[in-house]
Amino acid sequence: MTTTGNDTLATRSTLSVGGKNYAYYSLDKAAAKLGDVSRLPFSMKVLLENLLRFEDDGFTVSTADIQALVDWQKDPHSNREIQYRPARVLLQDFTGVPCVVDLAAMRDAIAKLGGDTSKINPLVPVHLVIDHSVMVDEFGHPKAFEQNVEIEYYRNGERYDFLKWGSKSLSNFKAVPPGTGICHQVNLEHIAQAVWSSEDADGTTVAYPDTCVGTDSHTTMINGLGVLGWGVGGIEAEAAMLGQPVSMLIPEVVGFKFTGKLKEGVTATDLVLTATQMLRAKGVVGRFVEYFGPGLASLSLADRATLANMAPEYGATCGFFGVDDKTLDYMRLTGRSDENIALVEAYAKAQGLWIVEGAADPIFTDTLELDLGSVVPSLAGPKRPQDRVSLPDVDDVFNADMVNVYNKKQQRVAVEGKDFDIGDGDVTIAAITSCTNTSNPGVLVAAGLVAKKADALGLKPKPWVKTSLAPGSQVVTDYLIKAGLQQHLDNIGFNLVGYGCTTCIGNSGPLAEPISKAINENGLVAAAVISGNRNFEGRVSPDVRANFLASPPLVVAYALKGTVIEDFTTTPIGQDQQGKDVFLADIWPTNLEVAEAVAGAVDRDMFVARYAHVYKGDEHWQKIEVEGSDTYQWRAGSTYVANPPYFEGMTMTPAPVADIIDAKPLAILGDSITTDHISPAGSIKADSPAGKWLMEHQVSKADFNSYGARRGHHDVMMRGTFANIRIKNEMVPGIEGGMSRYGEEVMPIYDAAMRHKADGTPLVVIAGKEYGTGSSRDWAAKGTNLLGVRAVIVESFERIHRSNLVGMGVLPLQFVDGQTRETLGLTGDDQFTITGVADLKPRQTVTVNVTRADGSTFSFDTLCRIDTANEVEYYMNGGILHYVLRKLAA
Repeated sequence: MTTTGNDTLATRSTLSVGGKNYAYYSLDKAAAKLGDVSRLPFSMKVLLENLLRFEDDGFTVSTADIQALVDWQKDPHSNREIQYRPARVLLQDFTGVPCVVDLAAMRDAIAKLGGDTSKINPLVPVHLVIDHSVMVDEFGHPKAFEQNVEIEYYRNGERYDFLKWGSKSLSNFKAVPPGTGICHQVNLEHIAQAVWSSEDADGTTVAYPDTCVGTDSHTTMINGLGVLGWGVGGIEAEAAMLGQPVSMLIPEVVGFKFTGKLKEGVTATDLVLTATQMLRAKGVVGRFVEYFGPGLASLSLADRATLANMAPEYGATCGFFGVDDKTLDYMRLTGRSDENIALVEAYAKAQGLWIVEGAADPIFTDTLELDLGSVVPSLAGPKRPQDRVSLPDVDDVFNADMVNVYNKKQQRVAVEGKDFDIGDGDVTIAAITSCTNTSNPGVLVAAGLVAKKADALGLKPKPWVKTSLAPGSQVVTDYLIKAGLQQHLDNIGFNLVGYGCTTCIGNSGPLAEPISKAINENGLVAAAVISGNRNFEGRVSPDVRANFLASPPLVVAYALKGTVIEDFTTTPIGQDQQGKDVFLADIWPTNLEVAEAVAGAVDRDMFVARYAHVYKGDEHWQKIEVEGSDTYQWRAGSTYVANPPYFEGMTMTPAPVADIIDAKPLAILGDSITTDHISPAGSIKADSPAGKWLMEHQVSKADFNSYGARRGHHDVMMRGTFANIRIKNEMVPGIEGGMSRYGEEVMPIYDAAMRHKADGTPLVVIAGKEYGTGSSRDWAAKGTNLLGVRAVIVESFERIHRSNLVGMGVLPLQFVDGQTRETLGLTGDDQFTITGVADLKPRQTVTVNVTRADGSTFSFDTLCRIDTANEVEYYMNGGILHYVLRKLAA
């Protein structure tokens, strides 16, 4: 789907590159008619080109929309809705399985409506990378990777059969097999082209900016390559696959100016944690961030990708970079074709997307500035990625939390059957993990150099530390081996455990049973230090409460020291063979050492060789024998993949949306409720509703796998909604975990929801600020819908989750005028009535009427966060998939 536009403004032009002609939609020609665009931010120029290419006399894109984007420079705020069409879609397997399940279900549904099943096919390229399923079961020995792969295929064979069916049955759909790498790193190193090209209906090759949406919030990493991309919910991604535009408001753009350069010993991770803290404080939720300034010249492309990756943590839609020689150098290094690289340079320069030194700064909605020379070694934690802590202060923060948060004194306890004890603040997990850092050779080589120096001194991790190395692509292994560093990582316990997200998404695997027992029986506050991007409570491991984000070399150093309760910069991290104290400075590499090792070890041939057969897979993948078909033959009794109930009884005409009468609260929650709280990705407890359901279906506890791996089955996932072990429902004070009330009876949230459903009672969820932060998890909205929740009333929403709720037909309402659940005194005994929903307009005021248990009543106003006219259509159809299905069937 290159273009469907009419080009009313006559901007279509020809670009000649290397003897080949490309059609393109010229921003200069648009400027001649609509006004100068030279000071539009690069990200806005990408949106402008998109509108020019798809302009269709106002059916979806009008010349007035285009003019509004140009005029944004006069007042860089806008309430205008535009329709944006990304060039492609990126999926990972946790979110990708439910996407393919929904497409298979839509094929069944369209057949029942009398439509053509071939209409249910992606119209844009879709790449699904299987990266979220591998777990750190085995670690710290040479066979760990091989054994984890075996376990992964055993656990996930049914899901992988299904995904291979999708790759053979759906057009424009490619599956990257397990063991290749993390989707964002594979996207950065291989899939992305910076400038995409495809044939138009008349056979002309059209060049346009490479853009994408992905079903993982860290899709933003690709912005480091000048590719506009961000995370969306699976339901939005499915609509984009099926040709629906992404409905959005013209964004505000915050410019982040860099000056200076990083000091000796400071890493890209330290920079991104600093930027994340600054941007969260600034407030960039729902906004674009664009990096600019003279400091960019000192940052490698991998450094830029690290900054772009963390956009969900600082709350922005994306963190964008323009194109320059560093972009081309990276594309050359990673094996892109000469033709592609020449096109990128020519197109970026022709369209004003090239970073020009000394050019006037773009116009931004707001700006902030950072001297890179002021960045210091840092971690973030112990619960949120924006809570940056300078390295010397980590112990102070943890020790203060022991008193103020956990209300306990530090203790050490014996470990059963072991010759060591463990205590509060001991690092039980040290993991080099996550796309954020494993995409960056600088910090991974630095980790290897720390390991080399430590190994030479005879240092080993403390015996209670679970160590792991999970690179984002196979190329990482190649250059660590070539640099002679992997052997030293192996020697101190950082053996390869898999190519995937692992610990960063909660796939840390179990701690050794005696250590887990010692932690849980004694209420210890154990710590984890990981090179990831998320450290929310309950995410990394159910046994670990204090989680810190750090650079890979610091992860190695913390494994050696084994605790966060001492000042890392002034106390020794261990002793050498002679018993002499070793300090961090003794094993920390210089910037020159890192640069020389990277230059000597990372080369183009590695990338070319590793990605030459990227879709072929290993022998396990090749042994999966599946035939393509029009519709999927659902397996009776499957506990992984099932036909979801969304389309049951669906007709071509949607039924009128009913008012919400006498709804009861299912949960009343606090601030910063993440999608991990709403729909966990990690382990399934045996005594939870999901665990009980699995056991009723003859699944042993050893084979539960994780919520993330079971997202293809609605019966598991709806039982897992709000089942996070750390969630606190104010309706049941003093109880931690997914519990609620039915009358006065306390029970799991799922059980309470089903009791209310049997009564015919609609439900609401009430919460505080930043509701739905974290991963772009469509099941957080799907599960909410299937539990019978009709509305969610909060102080503020995070962008993706709000959109997902609308996409599943759940009404998102926001408190106004400083009101909160607390100021209004809302309780679990109140009833809520919301009328007029059949006539909703975008962002209108909606009155909520409350009836108390004593019969008294009052009301309060909310802002309806159905933000655009398209979203109203989705809501009235019962959700975005119903809307798309009816359109395609018609």
